[in-house]
Amino acid sequence: MSALTYPEVGATRLGPLPAGYSHLHHRTRVGRGPEDFAAAGAAVTEWRMHRASGVRLEASTRRAEPGSTVRLALGVGPFAIGAVCSIVWTEYGADRIGFGYGTLDEHPEQGEECFVVDLADDGTVWFTVTAFSRPVRWYTRLAGPLVPVIQRWYARRLGRTVRRIVTARRP
Repeated sequence: MSALTYPEVGATRLGPLPAGYSHLHHRTRVGRGPEDFAAAGAAVTEWRMHRASGVRLEASTRRAEPGSTVRLALGVGPFAIGAVCSIVWTEYGADRIGFGYGTLDEHPEQGEECFVVDLADDGTVWFTVTAFSRPVRWYTRLAGPLVPVIQRWYARRLGRTVRRIVTARRP
């Protein structure tokens, strides 16, 4: 396995996000109550969220666990962008489920991203994407200001996907 490519490991869990990177924070309401919370948490940590969003994903484990490796690809044919990450933290709590993964050598960016489902005190279920990243490949540097726009689009897409998965399982 390759080494993580950034020193601020775990910053998406503990904060604050480090300086010198682009930051992303996107939150989406995806349901209500413990059953929706459990369904959303499973969709996130068992890779269904990514796959249902159109990402090709190969993971070394059935669900997110520290040290797992995840290979992602988005796009078609020669226009597909691949990324390899390692899970750096997970949380499987009574009101918070999620994980963070960090970039490995084969990733076009450098940084960390997390996907978390929270059950709020009022019963609302929230899905949040938090990330810090910066380009390391020529093509991500060339894309410049488009990269954060694409990352925000993708975060919104993931939120809609989790909401759809949660809603589809209801009777």
